[in-house]
Amino acid sequence: MIKENLIKMYEQSFRDNWELPALSDYGTDRTFHFSDMSAEIARLHLLFEYLQIRSGDKISLVGKDCARWGVAYMSVITYGAVIVPILQDFNSNDIHHIVNHSESSFLFVSDRIWDVLDADMLGEVKMVVSLSDFSCLNCRDRKKFAEMRTIVDRRYKECYPNGFTKEDVRYPDISNDALIEINYTSGTTGFSKGVMLTANNLAGNVTYARTLDLMFRGDNELCFLPLAHTYSCAFNLLVPMAVGAHVYILGKMPTPKILLQAFEDVKPNLIITVPLILEKIYKKMILPQLGKRAMKLALSIPLLANRIYGQINKKLTTALGGRFCEVIVGGAAMNQDVTDFLCRIKFPVTIGYGMTECGPLISYSNYRFFKPLSCGHVLKDIMDVRIDSSDPFNEVGEIQVRGENVMLGYYKNEEATYEAFTKDGWLRTGDLWTIDKEKRIFIRGRSKTMILNSSGQNIYPEELEAKLNNMPFVLESLVLEHDGKIVALVYPDYEQIDSVGMSSEDLPLLMEHNCKEANKLLAPYENIARIELYPTEFEKTPKKSIKRYLYTRY
Repeated sequence: MIKENLIKMYEQSFRDNWELPALSDYGTDRTFHFSDMSAEIARLHLLFEYLQIRSGDKISLVGKDCARWGVAYMSVITYGAVIVPILQDFNSNDIHHIVNHSESSFLFVSDRIWDVLDADMLGEVKMVVSLSDFSCLNCRDRKKFAEMRTIVDRRYKECYPNGFTKEDVRYPDISNDALIEINYTSGTTGFSKGVMLTANNLAGNVTYARTLDLMFRGDNELCFLPLAHTYSCAFNLLVPMAVGAHVYILGKMPTPKILLQAFEDVKPNLIITVPLILEKIYKKMILPQLGKRAMKLALSIPLLANRIYGQINKKLTTALGGRFCEVIVGGAAMNQDVTDFLCRIKFPVTIGYGMTECGPLISYSNYRFFKPLSCGHVLKDIMDVRIDSSDPFNEVGEIQVRGENVMLGYYKNEEATYEAFTKDGWLRTGDLWTIDKEKRIFIRGRSKTMILNSSGQNIYPEELEAKLNNMPFVLESLVLEHDGKIVALVYPDYEQIDSVGMSSEDLPLLMEHNCKEANKLLAPYENIARIELYPTEFEKTPKKSIKRYLYTRY
C-alpha cells in the first residue's frame, strides 16, 4: 500500500500552491489558480451534498478537454465519489450505456455533447451540469432545479462568511483502498469494460512520478491528449496538481501546425505525447531532408554527421518550445526507425509502457538510460512483472504484472475479471515481450494480433507496419492475414503524391515498389504478399492506435 494518501496529497498541494495558476484554457484568458480551483470544488461539494450524493456514488464526466473538466474531476475524487471519465469521441449510445452501466447519479457534460444526448435515457442521473460554466442543464426534480442555486449560494456564504481561504481546504478521510475511478476506454480490440481503479492505484502513479524530478512547482505543461484517458489524466492532471505545475489545455485537434504554435507559446517544461505526433514530425520535417543526395553524402562523413545531427536536435528542440527536460512517449508502440533516429541525434526522448488497468504506468526510464527497442524499466518498488515464457530473456511471452497500480477488476463483470488474472494473482496484459536482467522490457506486439504462419513462425504485424509507414507515399498501414498470406492495407499520403506531381493512377505501381522494398527489410517468412489500397484513414482510438478489430474481415 502506498503510504501517501491520494486525497490528502491534493489537500496539501492546493494549500501550498494557493497563489499559483493551475489550469488554463490555451488561447483564452480563462485561468484557474489553485485558489480559484479550490473554491469551485467547495461549491461543487455543496451541490453534491444538496443532491444527497454519497461517498462511493458514481459521477460521469464527458466533454471537450478544458480547465473546468479538470476542476470537475478533482471535485469528484476529493468528495469521495467515484469519477467515471468518458471519452468525448464516444457516440451518444455508448455514452448512455456507460452512464447507466456505471449507475451514475450525476453528469458533467459539454454543451455540444448534451445536445445529442437523451435525458430520458440517463437512468438514475439526478442532475446534469454544463462544463462551460457549471450551470444546470437538466434536473430530474424540477423543484430542486428551481431552488438549487439559491440554496447552494446561501450555504456557501454560511460555510465561508469571510470567503474561501486556504485554511478551508479540508477533504474527507478517504482510504487509498477506496474505489475512486471507473474508466471505460475504446481499445484496439473492441469496446472495453469498466476498469475499477482505487485511490492507491492513482497514488502509485503520482508518487512514483514525483520521484523522477521531471515536473516542479511553477512548471508549464501543455495538455493535448484526451484527459478521459488514464495516460493523459495521470500526467497532464493528477501529477501537475500534486506538484503545483500549470497546465495549459489545448482543447482542439492537435494538428502539427496548431501544436507547434502552442509549444512556442507555452514552452512546456515536460512533454507528454503519443508516437503519432513525433512520427508525423519525423516523416514530414526530417525524413525529406535526410533523403537529399547532398545530405546523404554529408552524413556518410562522421565529423559532418555529428554536426548535422546536432543542428537537427537544436531545431527540433526549438520547435517544441526549447525548455523541456524530456519527451515521454506512451499509449502505443513507436516506429522503430523514428526512435533510432531520435536517439542517434541525442534527442531527450523516452518510451514508457502502461495500460488503463494499471492507471496506467508499468515501466519507464529517464531518456539518459533509455535503450532503443525497450519501454523502460519496471517501476521500482511499485510494480513487478514476469514473462510467461520458459526463457524470458530470449523467448517472447505474455507480460504479466502485479503491484500497487493494478486495478481491482472490471465493474459488474466477474467473468472478465476472472479471465484477466492468473490463478496466482498476476494481471494478464495481452502484450508479448522479452525482459533483460535489469528488468527492462522489450515489446514485440499484441498476442491477439500475432500471426502464426504455416511454418510455425510468429509474425508481429506492428513490426511490418513500422517498415511500411516509412516508405514513400504511405500515410498509414495495417497488416493482416488473408487466406494464409500476409496482406497490407495502405492509406496513401495524397499530399506527398501531389507535391511530386504524381496522380492516384500511379499508386498501384508505387505500392508494388514499396512492397518489394519493404520485403528486403523483412525475414522471408514475414514477406508481404501484396499491398491493397484503402480509401480512407483507419479509425483510431483516442491514443491514435488503429482499431484493428474493425478490419479483421476486410
